[in-house]
Amino acid sequence: MSESASSIRYINRPHPVTGVTNAKLGIWCFLASEVMLFGALFSTYLLLRTGSASWPHGPATLNVPLATLNTLVLIFSSVTMVMSWASLATGNFRKYRLYLGLTALMGCVFLVVKGFEYGHKFEHHHFPAASTFYAIYFTLTGLHGLHVIGGIAVNLYFLFRGRVLWQRDPERLTNRIECAGLYWHFVDLVWIFLFPILYLL
Repeated sequence: MSESASSIRYINRPHPVTGVTNAKLGIWCFLASEVMLFGALFSTYLLLRTGSASWPHGPATLNVPLATLNTLVLIFSSVTMVMSWASLATGNFRKYRLYLGLTALMGCVFLVVKGFEYGHKFEHHHFPAASTFYAIYFTLTGLHGLHVIGGIAVNLYFLFRGRVLWQRDPERLTNRIECAGLYWHFVDLVWIFLFPILYLL
């Protein structure tokens, strides 16, 4: 174990009070704040929609095939994220890099597809100021996109710095990837809710 890890308690073993490591407790607290953020936005959307007599119909307004593709991309990325953690847990660093690289790649694919969708909307002069619907659409999907970018940045950091961390303290790297995975799964879960309420209803 490294000197820095030994000086900070409960990095690789659970805290006796919480039952989890400090890092995992921290990411769960952060995700709780994210739930409140997206929960407030979802609630606002539902209130505005139920109170409107002429709300646009998702399938007739948005690109459902592209959104479906992005949904599959994110589901696949969640699988590869789990496999990257499982590879570290079994001591296979090579597979860890492969799966984590695929996770980051799938995140980039999601952003590229979303960029095409945004571009099509802008070509038809559908901007956030065009209507309440588009204001909510760009706010929710844009904020989600920023979270995807953040997840990609974290995964790329661990992808390129992983070897040094693995050689220094394998257990600590494994725990860090588990925490990064919790964040990535949350981002995917947000999209699982966004997809039906925006595109299908």
